[in-house]
Amino acid sequence: MSADLPLLELRNVSKVYGKGDATMHALAGIDLKIYPGEFVAVMGPSGSGKSTCMNILGCLDTPTAGQYLFQGIDVGALNRNQRALLRRHYLGFVFQGFNLLNRTSALENVELPLIYRGTATAERRLLARKALLAVGLADREQHTPGELSGGQQQRVAIARAIVTGPSLLLADEPTGNLDSARSIEIMELLTAFNRDQGITVVMVTHEPDMAAYAKRIVQFKDGLIAHDQPTGG
Repeated sequence: MSADLPLLELRNVSKVYGKGDATMHALAGIDLKIYPGEFVAVMGPSGSGKSTCMNILGCLDTPTAGQYLFQGIDVGALNRNQRALLRRHYLGFVFQGFNLLNRTSALENVELPLIYRGTATAERRLLARKALLAVGLADREQHTPGELSGGQQQRVAIARAIVTGPSLLLADEPTGNLDSARSIEIMELLTAFNRDQGITVVMVTHEPDMAAYAKRIVQFKDGLIAHDQPTGG
């Protein structure tokens, strides 16, 4: 799609949980545009709305009001199966806790999204091996998560996220469980996929030194976007 058009856009999106005295406005009407090839860090204190925003972008939740457009398509007009297809074909996810299958090899973990797609065995095995090579783990494909370090587990998770060639990579605190050296390795990987493959990255983080790898920082506060500015990087 054209770089002049947003990859995704939120238009006056709000999200309300609960009723009566228990009502909580997680998002209070936000507008956000993210363009193809951007690397955006999303920051803010707990309860600021950043995680709710990420869940909506990942089609894991829906707005109470407002519109979410992905490549110009109104996601709110899609049914549950159509949203699942959007996630399967256009989105990749990386989580703080890695979310790998414990008794399954690195290669099989990376293959998982391709199984959901119905990709033939030989092709998905080839794609999974290429993805593990891209994250520097070609020699660990038969290792289970318990046989890998935390940094290696997150590399497997990133390989799983990019094996389908997603348009958008959503990373939720991807370095939250790692030490400083491993965190830098993971951020350099994400930066490389953004730069070399043009994958748009949106990353939630509490850490300013990790956010500095992004090209733009969106700061949430009280369900609103308080600041949205380039990093100068």
